[in-house]
Amino acid sequence: MDYLPMFARLEGRPVLLVGGGEVALRKARLLLAAGARLTLVSPEIDPEFTAFTGRFTHLVERFTPAHLTGQILVVAATDDLEVNALVYQSANQRGLFVNVVDDPKRSSFIFPSIIDRSPLMVAISSGGKAPVLVRLLRERLESLLPRHLGGLTELSGRVRDKAKRVLSSISDRRRFWERAFASNTLAGLIEKQDWQSAERWLNDGLDQAKSEVGEVVLVGAGPGDPGLLTLKALQQIQQAEVVLYDQLVSPEILDLVRRDATLVSVGKKAGAHSVPQEETNRLLVEHARAGNRVVRLKGGDPFMFGRGGEELEVLAAEGIPFSVVPGITAAAGATAYAGIPLTHRDHAQSAVFITGHCQSDGKEPDWQQLATTNQTLVVYMGLMRSEHIQQQLVSHGRRSTTPIAIIERGTTARQRVLTGTLAELAVLAQQAVSPSLIVIGEVVALRERLAWFGEKSGEKSGEQQRDNPDLDGCDLKLVQLA
Repeated sequence: MDYLPMFARLEGRPVLLVGGGEVALRKARLLLAAGARLTLVSPEIDPEFTAFTGRFTHLVERFTPAHLTGQILVVAATDDLEVNALVYQSANQRGLFVNVVDDPKRSSFIFPSIIDRSPLMVAISSGGKAPVLVRLLRERLESLLPRHLGGLTELSGRVRDKAKRVLSSISDRRRFWERAFASNTLAGLIEKQDWQSAERWLNDGLDQAKSEVGEVVLVGAGPGDPGLLTLKALQQIQQAEVVLYDQLVSPEILDLVRRDATLVSVGKKAGAHSVPQEETNRLLVEHARAGNRVVRLKGGDPFMFGRGGEELEVLAAEGIPFSVVPGITAAAGATAYAGIPLTHRDHAQSAVFITGHCQSDGKEPDWQQLATTNQTLVVYMGLMRSEHIQQQLVSHGRRSTTPIAIIERGTTARQRVLTGTLAELAVLAQQAVSPSLIVIGEVVALRERLAWFGEKSGEKSGEQQRDNPDLDGCDLKLVQLA
């Protein structure tokens, strides 16, 4: 990095400002707000400096290197290039940090853009390379960071010493503060500026912290593109202390998990070592009972053929608190990225989602219903049973010429879409890799006009994988959208 970000304590310390115009006035405001003992060198000064009368020393003269004596920091804010160069050279010779405004090459420190929620401060800098971008980011952050953050910071400082006494380990203290800051109760008290009740709430929380059980958040990671994570999902994975994730969660999404979290793979993949569902359930209970904030991270939506309900039943039986953050399911995400609308007034008035992976005792779905025309059929993890699906649909009345698509790794940079007819499904499935989604219906034909992401027809192929048995059996578990 070009600059080391750090916050300097200037309270009562000598700082020299060279220049008396509008730019110098802006720097003076910042330096005085930080409590600096400011000396201003300039033959003339902006009339608005009178607002700070008595708070700085004004030397009505041109800059000379002698003005640097006793200073710890120097700012040159004149429109005279020769003066600015002299300030920079003289400060460098004395080993002083110097900033020449709008001249990064002659600055050993720079002023970042600041979001002030004192005592909480946020600073942003591009090293002078993109000031407009920095300004836009600052404006965005200003709108996101509540005004009460400063008061919350002060409150935390008052409780911090007690937290150190009550909670001996760093991990216990970190967990306490993370839960406190994420609490709607504390947020409500602070929004009302009821600081006394807020402090009492924190102290009561510390008294109970030692005996607290953790919690589990069931989070849908979406179909693959990290940009499709919901805001709440992102917040949860960045607050988690333990993340149990499936094979279908993309590496790009795992990169968003906070760095010190414990990552545990509990995915299942045919032909490879898999974690039994019972072991996943046990790990969820074990980590939560240890007081951790646990995220169970699943591809797509956790309640869409993902065994999310089964896992929550276990947690409920064990008395462990849990919540759910829905995700964009593959049927919605992958088809949208492939340019295939699930429904269309002229072609499909409903959409049906099924899973093609059956348990050994799985019941067959109602193929007569699934073969209905004017509806879109989406099959999760159906590659291994594509021939069976093809035969059943055709034998129950679905035309063999019905358009179909197989979407590999939907919404990711490696997305590939194979298209054809129902009569070609089994053959196309042999060319596809997992994870793939099968879409059957007249809406697939619209892809020719509506495809917008990646290639219209796949040319890339990846390492052949097989279906993921994470998903439930096809025992009449259908989701119909009318």
